[in-house]
Amino acid sequence: MLSSASFFLAMVFYLLMVTIAVYSVETFNASTGQAGVASGIFIVGVLIGRLYIGRKYNDYNTKLILVISGIAIVASILLYFIQWNISFLFLTRLIHGITFGVAANTLAAIIAVVLPPSRRGEGIGYFTMSMTLAAAIGPFIGVLMSKTANHFPIFSLCLFLGLISLVFILFSNIPSLKVKKKPGIQKISWTQFLEPNAIPISIVIMGISFCYGSVLSFINLYASEVHLVEAASFFFLVYALAILFSRPITGKLVDSKGANFVMYPCIVLLAAGMFVLSIASTSFLLLLAAGLIGIGYGNIQSTLQVVAVKTAPPGQIGLATSTYYIGMDAANGVSPAVLGLIIPFLGFGQMYLSLAVFAMLMAVLYYFVYGRKESLFLADVNNEATVDR
Repeated sequence: MLSSASFFLAMVFYLLMVTIAVYSVETFNASTGQAGVASGIFIVGVLIGRLYIGRKYNDYNTKLILVISGIAIVASILLYFIQWNISFLFLTRLIHGITFGVAANTLAAIIAVVLPPSRRGEGIGYFTMSMTLAAAIGPFIGVLMSKTANHFPIFSLCLFLGLISLVFILFSNIPSLKVKKKPGIQKISWTQFLEPNAIPISIVIMGISFCYGSVLSFINLYASEVHLVEAASFFFLVYALAILFSRPITGKLVDSKGANFVMYPCIVLLAAGMFVLSIASTSFLLLLAAGLIGIGYGNIQSTLQVVAVKTAPPGQIGLATSTYYIGMDAANGVSPAVLGLIIPFLGFGQMYLSLAVFAMLMAVLYYFVYGRKESLFLADVNNEATVDR
C-alpha cells in the first residue's frame, strides 16, 4: 500500500513537472526564466521538506506525519486552481514541494526500516519501481492532456491522484521511526539535519544524478537538433522498461553479492549510454542510449540508497534516507542550470560525451567512499541475518 501511495504522489509530481512551464506562459504570460522558476522552485521545496523532516521522526508519530503531509499535498494541489498571478504560482509550487518532500522521505524511510537487512536491496528495488512507473506514465499523460485539453483537467486529475494516495496512507499499517534519545539537553547541530555516515555516498549519487539531470532536462531539445523528435517521445518509456526488467534481478544481487557487484557494471552502462547519446544519429541509437541509461542509472539509484541505509546507525535510517535524497534532488535541481550555461560553448553532443567521462570518474569516487570497505558492511549484515534466524 505504501508503494501505491508513493506511485500516485510521484504521478502528480511528473504530471505537473512537464506541464507547469507551459501553464505559466499561457496563463500568466510568463517569460522563459519565470517558467523555469515555476518548474524548479518545486525542487527547492522538496529539499526544505527533506531537511526538516529528517530530524523530526523522534518527535512525532510517523503515521501522523504521513497523514498530515498527505492532507497538505491535497490542499496544495487545490491552490493550483487559483489563477492569481505568477508569484502565487511560485508560492504554490514551493508549498507543494515541501509537502511532497516530507511525504516522499517518510515513505522511503519506513520501507528501509521494515525490511530485514538481508533483503533491503531487493525490497528497496521493488519500492522504487513505483517512482519508475510514474516517471514513464506521468510525463506521457501530461503531454497528451496538454495537447488535447486546458489545464483544469490536469489539475483535477492531480487532485484525484492526491486523494487516492491519501486513502492508501490512511489504511496502511505504519511502524514508528522513533528511537531512544540520549539523556540531557540536545544542542542544535547540523548532524540533526544530515546523517554524517550517509554524506559520502550522497555525494556519489549527487555526481551521478548530475549526469542524469542532463537527460531529463535537455533530451527533447537535443532530439530536435538531431531530428529525432518522434523517437524521443519513446525515450523515457524505454528507460522505464529497462529498469522494470532489470531491477528485480539487481536487487537480489545487491543482497547476495553486495553493492559492488552491481555498482561498477551499472556505472559503465551509464557512461556507455551517455556516449551513445552523444553520437545518436538514428532512432535506434537514441533508444539504445535510453535502455543503457535506464539499466545504469536506474539501478545505481536504488543500490546507493541501500548503501546509505547500511552505513547509518540503526536509529538514524530516516535521517540517512533524507540525506541521500537531498543529494539526489540537489543534483537534479543544479544540473539544468549549470549545463545550460555550458551547452552554448560545447553543444549537446560534446556535453553528453563529457558527462560519459564524468560518470566513469564517479566509479573512482565510489570506490574510495564505500567500494573498498564493502566487505566490512557485508559481514555486519550477515551477522544481523544470523541473529534474526
